[in-house]
Amino acid sequence: MKMIIQNVFLFMMVLFPLHSGVWNNPHSEEKSASNTLFTSFSLSPKRLDPVVSYNANEWAFIGQIYEPPLQYNYLQRPYKLEPLTLTQMPTIRYLDKERQEVDENDERVVYSEYRLELRKDIRYQDHPAFVKDAKDHLLYASLSEEALEKIESLDDFGQKTTRHLLAEDYAYAIKRMGVRQNHSPILDSMQTYIVGLKTFSDDITKVAKEKKSEGEVLDLRAYDISGVKILGDTTLVIEINGKYPQFLYWLTMNFFAPIPWEADLFYQQKGLVSKNLTLNWYPVGTGAYYLAENNPNKQMRLVKNPNFHDETYPASDHEDAEKKLPFIDEVIYSLEKESIPLWNKFLQGYYDASGISSEAFDQAVQISSSGTMGLSEEMQEKDISLIGSVQPSTFYLAFNMVDPIVGGYTESSKKLRQAISIAIDQEEYISIFMNERGMAAQSAIPPGIFGYEEGKKGANTVVYDWVDGKHVRRSLAFAKQLLAEAGYPNGISTKTGKPLKLHYDTAATGPDNRALMDWYRKQFDTLGIQLVIRATDYNRFQDKVRKGKTQLFSWGWNADYPDPENFLFLLYGANASVDTNGAGINSSNYKNPAFDKLFEKMKTMKNTPQRMDIIRQMLKISREDAPWVWGIHPKSLALSHAWYRNVIPHAMANNTLKYKRIDAALRIKKQKEWNQPVVTPLIIIALLVLLMIFSLRRIYRNRQNRVICQEQGAC
Repeated sequence: MKMIIQNVFLFMMVLFPLHSGVWNNPHSEEKSASNTLFTSFSLSPKRLDPVVSYNANEWAFIGQIYEPPLQYNYLQRPYKLEPLTLTQMPTIRYLDKERQEVDENDERVVYSEYRLELRKDIRYQDHPAFVKDAKDHLLYASLSEEALEKIESLDDFGQKTTRHLLAEDYAYAIKRMGVRQNHSPILDSMQTYIVGLKTFSDDITKVAKEKKSEGEVLDLRAYDISGVKILGDTTLVIEINGKYPQFLYWLTMNFFAPIPWEADLFYQQKGLVSKNLTLNWYPVGTGAYYLAENNPNKQMRLVKNPNFHDETYPASDHEDAEKKLPFIDEVIYSLEKESIPLWNKFLQGYYDASGISSEAFDQAVQISSSGTMGLSEEMQEKDISLIGSVQPSTFYLAFNMVDPIVGGYTESSKKLRQAISIAIDQEEYISIFMNERGMAAQSAIPPGIFGYEEGKKGANTVVYDWVDGKHVRRSLAFAKQLLAEAGYPNGISTKTGKPLKLHYDTAATGPDNRALMDWYRKQFDTLGIQLVIRATDYNRFQDKVRKGKTQLFSWGWNADYPDPENFLFLLYGANASVDTNGAGINSSNYKNPAFDKLFEKMKTMKNTPQRMDIIRQMLKISREDAPWVWGIHPKSLALSHAWYRNVIPHAMANNTLKYKRIDAALRIKKQKEWNQPVVTPLIIIALLVLLMIFSLRRIYRNRQNRVICQEQGAC
């Protein structure tokens, strides 16, 4: 009994000092006070090999580790390219068929030659693949079975070192792209442009198959691509068929990140592959960070690369101007599968930034009567920032232009599509299903891309009027008039006397999509058109789209690079899906010779007024033909705490982590303010327990005294 009382008192004595601390912090106080960014991921990355990966959740890691030749300036808008590992922007020469230099605008241009001059101060992260013995042989290139038994991770290797970036590393990366067995998603596109890549790919794919069957390592240094030339340690020349100015944008992507041959051969060892120690799992880069921990079922960790080259913050009038990057020492990504726990931890200050889920939207954001978004009072009290930007993306409802009812280029078929385009109220869709996180599209080109125009100049006059300085959707009465002129007054065919029935194909089969499908039916019903939903699994849906077996379907496109060609090629006739065995990206199968002719002229032009004039003509043609209901450009919204600095949205760049900063002292201060433990109930419980113990002890003593009294006969 005495021991119980002592324990209760001990509990109370410990309780009071903790009253000023934080009990619920998932991180240690030491880690919270360090220069560490705490963030999360919900979808585990599966491919960290830059030649293979094409997913945003994977590029969030890859972009910090690898460095392609070019990058986007973090601050400048419109988006501007700048050298990353190069001494200057690539120099370009235009060549005729004899490879003699000609003027850029000369009709004899057959090739474009890109010359890349590398910086000499760039080094890789420390890695065992680079370690050599006294005889200058790679130490870990041929591991014995005995050595492999002791290895479970890269940390088990006794030695690590680095080396400088070389031009051959970029050439080696392009060679890896050409190996079909590596499944690079851009190989088919790039072999159209890079001279000799297709021939190389055909040959090396056979070699790779033979090497694998014989259990041999494939060393790509022994093979060359005719259009990729290494001129010394720091000079690389890439030859392109014709003119393709968008190639510079591709040089910002991770597909063109350097791969050291030592790492490729190191990771091809069977013993390491069997332990899942591969380039797909453990990247080797020159970037600001390296992957220190890869546990996708729990936590991923990036740590500052001590070998990172000199790079400074790109603003001249900023407190961090000319300061060396990166600012953050470590980044901890924790797996969070559910949005509510993630949101609660963000509000408690244990995550430094957060997206806004549908469940948390009303708590985080207030929308005024004019539609303006702002932070709720709760968020303002916590000094949280709302960061928003319109994404360079377009989501649309497509008409299959080879369909006999909704397709075609007659005046009646155009008016049918135009009527539907007016009736489908995108503003209502954005309000109901997107919490106002989007803007109605006026064309295929989103904001931030050359060719997009604000206001009246950029209005789709087929669907909108310009009234009092804003876009106003044309009336339903006007849409019904167009429908009647198309041969379907009140939705009834003048040819058959039957109601018009259209089919909408979708892979959205879950219960959450029922409301959306009902909304679509309602939109068509306003015109008297019956909409039949044909839901199927995603693979079947894709197959139907590729083969042109649809009438209506929803689709979308995220920019690969900030150029109008990257959006307008979705409507280019030569890219029609039905004419390319499903490989074409023109899923609506739109073909207009006038549009196509303008596209072919526009696609290789620089951003000049002449290019803008051509784009205006193309948009006018496509708006009148209406192969799409032009749809929506989504808005990205994110929240960040006051201690998370230099957070600027950039939809094209993937390597922005190095620019950001953490004020750990402010974070600790706010965590303590927001997470003070409520100890009063615990104190009351402790006192009640103590009172109960005393009561029980008293009852026990009284009972014992009576027993003794009765035994002694003294009662």
